[in-house]
Amino acid sequence: MTNKLSILVHVDFDHAKAQVVAKGHVTIHSIQALFVVVKRANALRHNLVLELDMRNARVDPDALRQLLTCSEARFLPVRIDPQQTPCTLSILPPRHALHTAHQLHAAHHTPARLAA
Repeated sequence: MTNKLSILVHVDFDHAKAQVVAKGHVTIHSIQALFVVVKRANALRHNLVLELDMRNARVDPDALRQLLTCSEARFLPVRIDPQQTPCTLSILPPRHALHTAHQLHAAHHTPARLAA
């Protein structure tokens, strides 16, 4: 796995769905780029359902916490989206950090698919 962050967006306008696929290493610094891409995807259509696929990424615990917080709040961080546009974001957790993801998800009482 590379340290370089790669982000790909798949959009289905007919069904108002988008999938943001992240690969590489997501840190508390690189997560800003991921949030910007999610914000842009969210702006493509009103009431778009976003899925963030992190299964093939290495995600630092602090970055994963930030993602879960946004998923639960249904808003991106204010520094990324000052308008606080609603954002329906579900997260497919990284495979290698499932233990951490399960601990976080148990603490937040969310379903297995870390969704808000």
